[in-house]
Amino acid sequence: MQHLVGRKMPNVDLEATSGSPVNPSRILGPAVIFCYPYTGRPGHADPHNWDHIPGAHGSTPQALAYSEAYGHFRRLGVKLFGLSLLSTEWQKEFVTRNGLTFRLLSDEDRAFQSRLGLPMFETGGELYLQRLTFILHDGIISSIRFPVPEPERDAAEVLAALS
Repeated sequence: MQHLVGRKMPNVDLEATSGSPVNPSRILGPAVIFCYPYTGRPGHADPHNWDHIPGAHGSTPQALAYSEAYGHFRRLGVKLFGLSLLSTEWQKEFVTRNGLTFRLLSDEDRAFQSRLGLPMFETGGELYLQRLTFILHDGIISSIRFPVPEPERDAAEVLAALS
């Protein structure tokens, strides 16, 4: 994934949980976009074999850690986003239920993923993004964290790198 460092983010509008689209290529200043595979939802079973896929679990702790650190990111002037292939409706429920303080972006049609060739995995006939984190400046990728072996620590490690 390091081959993407220095590359401009794709010029694609992503639906955000705020209701306004976000185009990663047009984000000015510093920004972080963490990509995650899936978030569970009460009353819905996890995807097939989810418990047996290394790195699949951890999206909720990762998002909650970013939400808790949101004030620190804002003080540094860093815009913060989460991104997955999940629908905006699914993401809105997750944001509301967990009280997230930042927007989630939906790449449900995989336009963002395909333009960057982001790694994916399949289970139960569905595709999911592998977990990775972009650090951007003016829409240009300045750093990538991949893999992210401890999702719950990603926010702290990214914050330390930016400080």
